[in-house]
Amino acid sequence: MTKEQKDNLFVLIKSLSKSEKRQFKLYVGRLGVNEDSKFLQLFNILEKLQAYDEAAILKSGIVKKQQLSNLKAHLYKQILISLRLNPSHQNVRTQLREQLDFATILYHKGLYKQSLKILDKAKALAIANEEKNIAYEIIELEKVIESQYITRSISSRADELTIQAKDLNRQNLLASKLSNLSLQLYGLFLKTGYVKNDDEYNRVTKYFNDRLPEYDINELGFREKLWLYKSYLWYSFLTQDFRSCYKYSKKWVELFHEHPAMIKLNPVFFLRGNQYLLEALFYIKHHEKFKEALNKLENITQEDWFPKDDNVESLTFLYVYSNKFNLHFMEGSFREGLPLVSEVLEGIQKHRSRIDEHHIMVFYYKIASLYFGIGENRKCIEFLDKIISNRSLQMREDLLCFSRILNLVAHYEAGLDYNLESLIKSTYKFLIKMEDLYEVQKEMIKFLRGLGDIYPHQIKGEFKKLHKKLKEFEDHPYERRAFLYLDVISWLESKIENKSVDLIIREKFQELNQKK
Repeated sequence: MTKEQKDNLFVLIKSLSKSEKRQFKLYVGRLGVNEDSKFLQLFNILEKLQAYDEAAILKSGIVKKQQLSNLKAHLYKQILISLRLNPSHQNVRTQLREQLDFATILYHKGLYKQSLKILDKAKALAIANEEKNIAYEIIELEKVIESQYITRSISSRADELTIQAKDLNRQNLLASKLSNLSLQLYGLFLKTGYVKNDDEYNRVTKYFNDRLPEYDINELGFREKLWLYKSYLWYSFLTQDFRSCYKYSKKWVELFHEHPAMIKLNPVFFLRGNQYLLEALFYIKHHEKFKEALNKLENITQEDWFPKDDNVESLTFLYVYSNKFNLHFMEGSFREGLPLVSEVLEGIQKHRSRIDEHHIMVFYYKIASLYFGIGENRKCIEFLDKIISNRSLQMREDLLCFSRILNLVAHYEAGLDYNLESLIKSTYKFLIKMEDLYEVQKEMIKFLRGLGDIYPHQIKGEFKKLHKKLKEFEDHPYERRAFLYLDVISWLESKIENKSVDLIIREKFQELNQKK
């Protein structure tokens, strides 16, 4: 993203739909502001610009440089107020906040009875929709009002509110502990990927067990169960227990289907749950369930009732297309997956402001892998270079490492061996620096480094030796993660059997499904 586009006001205006822009102008009209209002003029200028240009704004003469910051802040606030009033952004959460504001206004006017009536209805709605933090806020305000609004029932009301506040506080505390644990595990996974040895496994397990609060599953509501399943899911991902990943992501998705109203209220969590379910099924190679889950996700996101906003649409694109790639990788149907490349590149441009850099790089890695699978190694190298040359990417060290390994293999396959030695050295240095050097990677680099000293008639024999060594790591609890990113075994078998990589993977897929 260019520096100019990072201006918050400009990005916000560019994110508005036609209906939201129309709503904003109607909202300004309702304010009784004349058409020459400075903040409306600024809006019109920024709407037309392709990139943020402060010089163009100042040149228009509507504002001096010293006043521009205040004018932008005022416009930003007015746009947010307009969006809040837009029906498309109304949901239970915003309704509850609105009711709480109304009740607070009535309380300050001394209209206690009216305020309590609104709060009682809002509290019931909040509890029904698992909005327990807002419900707790509502009860706290009820307690304040009841202490000033004297009725004969104050004794029973005091007991009732105290019990409700105590129960909600306990549930909120449990949800907070579980959400903290889930977030910390997720952050650890993004930074380091899977555990690499017994020491790391023991450290992550102790970390998880020490922070997992006591709970009774029968007493948990939707929200507490959701955070509980998330915590177990991230622990399972970190420790490479993919069957447990499947178990807890399935519970996560089923939880939403048991509470369909929560899909509308929390579409992002629903989408993420489906993404992790698909990821787990991909890792355990359960093709039929994977295909079924992907079709179900795609169909439900196209339903009229399913929430539609910029963020949801971007995430839907990200998860659906990422798993469409994975489906082709499972089946070995690499060539059939080629039409996805142009669709994904268009989607990246469309959703770029809402998809983080890491996920864009993951797309590039999948595209590179697709081209590698059909033997278009130069195209593979082209997309790998987008990852390797990205100096700002700080997350998922494993993605960076395996991009370099695949880059080496693709250079060898493409016959670009004039700089292979320097590539091997730079890759080796990078892996040591990242502290991410595994036996699989060591064997790959050792093999590629020695290729120059091998006579042509000896190459197949060397491929067989490497294949035998790497097969030992295929089911190793820590080394096997190398094969999640790069199917080196299938590549070697393609060299030994003189077949294409995609054909080897397709044959394995057919054999696996015949057994099932």
